[in-house]
Amino acid sequence: MSSEYNYDADAQFFPFFVLTITALLTLPLTYTLLRAPASTTTGKASPIASPYTPDNADVIDAQRAKQKRKERRLKRILAAAVGWATMAYMVYLMSVTARTAPVIWNPYDILDVGLSASEKQINSRYRRLSVTMHPDKRQPNAASNQTAELINDEWVEIVKAYKALTDDDVRSNWIQYGNPDGKQSTSFGIALPHFLVAPGSGKFVLALYGLLLGIGLPWFVGTWWYGMQSKTKERVLVTSAGNMFKEYRERMDAADVAAAVSSAMEFRQVLHGAKEHSGLETLDKALLQPSEDSAASDMAPKDRKALADLSDPVRRKTLALLWAYLTRLPLPDKALEAEKYDLVPTALQLTEAFRHITLAYGFTAPLLATFHLSQSLTQALPPTDRLPLLQLPHFTPAIIRRIEQTTATASKADHTSIQTFMALPPEQRQALAQAAGLTNDRLKTAEHVARQLPFLKVEAAFFKVQGEKYILPSSLVQFVVKARFLPPGTPNIPALKAQDLLDIDPAEGDMLAHQKQELEQHPAPLIYAPHSPGAERSPRWHVFLADQRQGKIAVPPFTFAAFDKRPFSIAVGGAGGAGQGVLEPTFEVVTLKMQFQAPPQAGEYRFQMQVLCDGFVGFDHRGEVVLVVEEMGRGGGGRRMRLASRMRMAVLQGKATAKGDQRAPRVKRVRGEEEEEESEFESGTDEDEESEGETDTDTDSSDGE
Repeated sequence: MSSEYNYDADAQFFPFFVLTITALLTLPLTYTLLRAPASTTTGKASPIASPYTPDNADVIDAQRAKQKRKERRLKRILAAAVGWATMAYMVYLMSVTARTAPVIWNPYDILDVGLSASEKQINSRYRRLSVTMHPDKRQPNAASNQTAELINDEWVEIVKAYKALTDDDVRSNWIQYGNPDGKQSTSFGIALPHFLVAPGSGKFVLALYGLLLGIGLPWFVGTWWYGMQSKTKERVLVTSAGNMFKEYRERMDAADVAAAVSSAMEFRQVLHGAKEHSGLETLDKALLQPSEDSAASDMAPKDRKALADLSDPVRRKTLALLWAYLTRLPLPDKALEAEKYDLVPTALQLTEAFRHITLAYGFTAPLLATFHLSQSLTQALPPTDRLPLLQLPHFTPAIIRRIEQTTATASKADHTSIQTFMALPPEQRQALAQAAGLTNDRLKTAEHVARQLPFLKVEAAFFKVQGEKYILPSSLVQFVVKARFLPPGTPNIPALKAQDLLDIDPAEGDMLAHQKQELEQHPAPLIYAPHSPGAERSPRWHVFLADQRQGKIAVPPFTFAAFDKRPFSIAVGGAGGAGQGVLEPTFEVVTLKMQFQAPPQAGEYRFQMQVLCDGFVGFDHRGEVVLVVEEMGRGGGGRRMRLASRMRMAVLQGKATAKGDQRAPRVKRVRGEEEEEESEFESGTDEDEESEGETDTDTDSSDGE
């Protein structure tokens, strides 16, 4: 037995082969490009309109365009387009190419008898054919292209068919191998057009195979495999993750996180070649020996010492460029200025990766520091001495310090927030701005932006178990946060309605209600960050619970990028908006929910709630919440929780409950450094109706900056 190789001389099956291989690569690639993000929203986020243009706007715009190109994944899109074009061309070739189907040897068809024909009928048919089809009885006909060889071959086929149906050995060969002559040679069909294997093309075919299979395929597989192995699931190099692990400490601030992030190897891909050392002396002089009026003077001594102690030039330059960006330090060298902004998107990604490292250890302080650094990187603010008013256009550190000195804010631990400044009467704001050197037109532009910022004010927070009235040990608890978007300086804020603070569970089995809650998600406006080179995105809010006494994370952060109600609507025109659409709050109460397992023992558990916005400084909220876990089968637990829920609702509405036989707990609200204590209310009777969703504990909340 021999092997026979049959090439696709007429290119009949070559398109099938190419189509199959191309589809195996193109379809998964297309799926990754079209795959919907994890959090889908029904509408597109709107930008905040402002005519303000920062310094170095051309450099910032160039970096933003660069980030957009990366996010568009042009290489993958181009590869998918080429794949689909190739598949379309192969389909076209398949439709226009004439194909010959393989002929199956069938003795019944050759003798022209039925499958149920008996041996007598087969013999009779063979005798009749021998009279007409035998070579001795037929003469070649040139008109029909008949030759003696063709006539002889036809008679041979008739004899084979007759023997296959009458001779036991021949019939056995036909049944087993499909041929009366027995087992035939193995045939391999190669789906390559004939011109590739024609004489004289051998060297080109060998070169093509060597390039594709010997070099291309191993390189592609090796690059993919080692690329997967060299990065973590956060898409950070394993070496970088190890370096940042070494920099972790239990007590860290945002500046320490920036120093830890600078150890990542990703920055060496940006600062490679001649960029490793160029401009380092200029950066050292500007940051380590700043003048009194320099922006770098805001660096703390420990941060300046940490920078000076670095011996690796690449890491030292990386950290110096990050500090130059965070302090908005102008650099004399245009190349350094471009590198300064080029590092920021990478630093933001690595900060999020470092956040996962802090979550593994479980301490609150390093986790908060990562969020604060993300805010500073987004808004280009120093991580140690952050001035929230710098987020508004035309505000400078000198102007802000004059305003704070006038309002005696500088003596306090925290700087003046945007909310505090916009809460002042318009005449007072104008007087402070003019005294600080800010013109009235620029103040109006800043106020116009402030009234569009998505400040999320927490109105209520409570625990519940869906469909249950009590919170029992080890039950699945939902922490519900009710909040409204109230931009700083917004006038005529409507009062809260009691039903807006309820969380009524959908009816059991109501799948439409659950699907509606999942699909109707609306993003907040895009982050207003004119100094950031990163691509435009909506802010995210991170909610977690911490044990304040131990300084540890009790419930890891839940991230919210979209909400069940539309936060803002778009109005036409507006002062300072240059005729663009102006965002106006809808004052709808949005609901944030995070789910976790209750402690296994009954009792009261006090947590510190943290609601952090990663896009703005001073928009965070923290407060104390209490989780009451009732004992299994213990009576009266529902009564205490209903009293606490009604007490919280009464305080939020500013109303006193009816007097009864049991006193409700005292609720405190903290605003800034002032502490207001509500009077002791007394609850009503136990027959008061309670919403099915209000099955939780009392919440002591405080408004953040």
